[in-house]
Amino acid sequence: MGPLRVTDTRFTRLHLAPDRNTIWVKGRYQMKVSFILPVILVVMFVQPMMPQAAMPRMTVVEPGNGKVGDVLTVAGENLEKSNVAEVFLTDGKLDLKVAVSEQAATSIKFKIPPKATAGRWALMILTTGKEPKLIEQPVKVTVDE
Repeated sequence: MGPLRVTDTRFTRLHLAPDRNTIWVKGRYQMKVSFILPVILVVMFVQPMMPQAAMPRMTVVEPGNGKVGDVLTVAGENLEKSNVAEVFLTDGKLDLKVAVSEQAATSIKFKIPPKATAGRWALMILTTGKEPKLIEQPVKVTVDE
């Protein structure tokens, strides 16, 4: 099969030719259906398989509660600085940035910030990269009075 060919310009939209094997596109190009279908399939199935940055995920925090100033350790995967830019405590309305003292691929140590009030808080991360995202984690911390 050869490259696209310039053909009759009477066709202004996508048309299936009478032979049912050729498609006319935008009045200028003709392609064989047998060429288009594999291209569409490759685009649909290969793109999702492209390597993507590893998504950080927190799984457990020890201890599960603490007071302002206490240091807690959260465990998970892909938590290194190249994936996680910042860590927050959030109650859904208020987001408090925490001070990170140690950060590795499988754990982060952080201090409960002074503005944290008593109650249950979720952990949230800010990812790195071209399009940073705030992602609330399924890990909760209880701040005691």
